[in-house]
Amino acid sequence: MNDQIMTQEGYNKLKEELDYLSNVRRKEIAERIERAKELGDLSENAEYSEAKDAQALNEGRILELAGILKNVTVVESITNGKGGVDMGSHVKVSINGNEREYVIVSFNEADPLSGKISNESPLGMAFLGKKKGDEVVVETPKGKFNYKILEVK
Repeated sequence: MNDQIMTQEGYNKLKEELDYLSNVRRKEIAERIERAKELGDLSENAEYSEAKDAQALNEGRILELAGILKNVTVVESITNGKGGVDMGSHVKVSINGNEREYVIVSFNEADPLSGKISNESPLGMAFLGKKKGDEVVVETPKGKFNYKILEVK
């Protein structure tokens, strides 16, 4: 597996999820399985089957998270508002007279609806390395858009 890059916030979020799944959810599912076993015949026990499915999904996600966290490189914004846009940067832009703010994050942290855009997205790639005052043209499936960088922090 290749190293992935991630912000500290994203890393912490995945660590919390792993901790929850390993220490809380795993125990809840085990208790569900035990209760379902008490109901008798396992071959026709829907509750047991559902609990075992939940257990398999939970264990799969635990393995996935452990793999990500093992191979991740945590990066912080190097610029601190003095240089160009980098991972972890908060970028305030103007587009068609409207202001928007984005945070540059790794692909597995991206949440465009909350303003978190991937460093690998067309918009994220266009912003990387740019500074306050720069104008950026981004080509998207909906056409070309002109952004002016108002602030980098």
